[in-house]
Amino acid sequence: MPVRQLPEQVVNRIAAGEVVERPASVVKELVENAIDAGASRIDVFTDGGGRRRIGITDDGGGMTAKDLSLAVERHATSKLDDEDLLQIRTLGFRGEALPSIGSVARLSITTRHAGEPHAWALNVEGGEKSGIMPAALAHGTRVEVNDLFYATPARLKFLKTDRTEAEAIREVVRRLAMARPEIAFTLAGEERAPVTWAAALPGVAGRLTRLGDILGAEFRSHAIEVHAEREGVVVAGYAAAPALTKANALGQYLFVNGRPVRDKLILGAVRGAYADYLPRDRHPVLALFVTLDPREVDANVHPAKTEVRFRNAGLVRALIVHGLKEGLAREGRRTAANGGESALSSFRPAFTPRPASWDWRQSPSAPMPSFDGAAAPAFAERAQAAFDVGAPSADVRIESQPVGDFVDRPLGAARTQIHETYIVSQTRDGLIIVDQHAAHERIVYERLKASLAANGVQRQILLIPEIVEMDEATVERLLERSEELTSFGLAIESFGPGAVAVRETPSLLGKTNAGGLLRDLSEHMAEWDEALPLERRLMHVAATMACHGSVRAGRRLRPEEMNALLREMEDTPNSGQCNHGRPTYVELKLSDVEKLFGRR
Repeated sequence: MPVRQLPEQVVNRIAAGEVVERPASVVKELVENAIDAGASRIDVFTDGGGRRRIGITDDGGGMTAKDLSLAVERHATSKLDDEDLLQIRTLGFRGEALPSIGSVARLSITTRHAGEPHAWALNVEGGEKSGIMPAALAHGTRVEVNDLFYATPARLKFLKTDRTEAEAIREVVRRLAMARPEIAFTLAGEERAPVTWAAALPGVAGRLTRLGDILGAEFRSHAIEVHAEREGVVVAGYAAAPALTKANALGQYLFVNGRPVRDKLILGAVRGAYADYLPRDRHPVLALFVTLDPREVDANVHPAKTEVRFRNAGLVRALIVHGLKEGLAREGRRTAANGGESALSSFRPAFTPRPASWDWRQSPSAPMPSFDGAAAPAFAERAQAAFDVGAPSADVRIESQPVGDFVDRPLGAARTQIHETYIVSQTRDGLIIVDQHAAHERIVYERLKASLAANGVQRQILLIPEIVEMDEATVERLLERSEELTSFGLAIESFGPGAVAVRETPSLLGKTNAGGLLRDLSEHMAEWDEALPLERRLMHVAATMACHGSVRAGRRLRPEEMNALLREMEDTPNSGQCNHGRPTYVELKLSDVEKLFGRR
């Protein structure tokens, strides 16, 4: 077959396959054009999930008649001052969006420039461009796209339902609205009620306001400010406390120089920063904005501009991890306290309704229910049982100790222990319930990390080595990682086929069950691969050791032990969560408790 030049319409449709993947792609390109035009308000309307109609109206600078005629030609753009692709400061720059859309749909553009006496309009249908016509428009630009993919019917078969496509459009507009809080957005359509995000004030406060409007009040109440800067690279934004998580990573919004992206490097840095706070199956909610010199990032590596490539990827990753860890550590104790609202919802006041015939407005007391003599013993037993609370679960003599010394501390003064698992403490304006195992687990974990960073973990030599029997594959797995285990004070060696001898254990763990510890470690190691950084592997080891070396649930504590644990929590970073991501305590304000009993 001879080589031939493809017709322009076919070329445009091929390009449209890269740029116009679905209706949401059209909305993304057109809204980005409006943002680059300097709009302060952008209205988006869709019908049929965007396949029947998409309308974008903005109050930006608009175009002259000459610019409008050229805008629908391939590779025509106003976003580049010269041919330098390393100085891209706008969202769009390829000049492919409008001609690609016009080649597969019915495109109509009406625009008015400030220097023009009136507006101008242009239509493109299936790649065929009409002439420029006078039109009526106060200012800005209005773009309408009708019958998307009518010129390429095969593409329609790959679209989802109208509701699914409308949700994809909503997500695109949400991301762009997060990136530009100074711009007002309205999203309307037959599939949804109109949503308006008003323009916010510039700066940090305006950004949090916009994020709260989009992600909800719950995110605003859990938001932790993140900021890190070095060598001209700035990482800023807000991350939710570990108390607010999702089952997937769709709640992570990432922006580079104002451009929404889905970058694997940034997502990996987020996972690393939250590794000490969340379970493996939970993901944080956050919005991070990376700002750097355009020459340090390549935004031209993906047709839809959803991916970028950094010149110094290591610096960007390090800043993200540092900024998130610093923010989480700074707000470590506050994060657990946020769980109080959800804890209150778990309380269900139990009461016995009064007889329907009794009216409290007419009688100061309810009539006694009538019962015969045979029922009296059962009633008496039930009444007596209500006062039978059983033996105390902890030494409550703490009441005799001075209370003024500790109630003003952040975690208050220990009052009692219930079910040999939870410590109840009193603060000046409420009460706190502490999970003793989770709290001590975080304390031991932080001690292990600090000891390893300083001069290595101190070891204790066992007088008689403990022999642990396991299957041969597990033994081999442990022995392969023996150097990493030794760095944490756990010295092991082979003791024949299917057995390991434990000769030294970390001093911080005290007397521990070496067999259970090694079995848990082997299970974690089975999930590792060589791509997992050594630092993360060591932290997995430390977390497992901390779990085995902490105060167990079911252990009765003396009052001085409970107070000592509370004081250690106050001095330990990240004490709001254990290293598995569970909260270590819940705080209830006195006002909230009073609401439960109708006092407020």
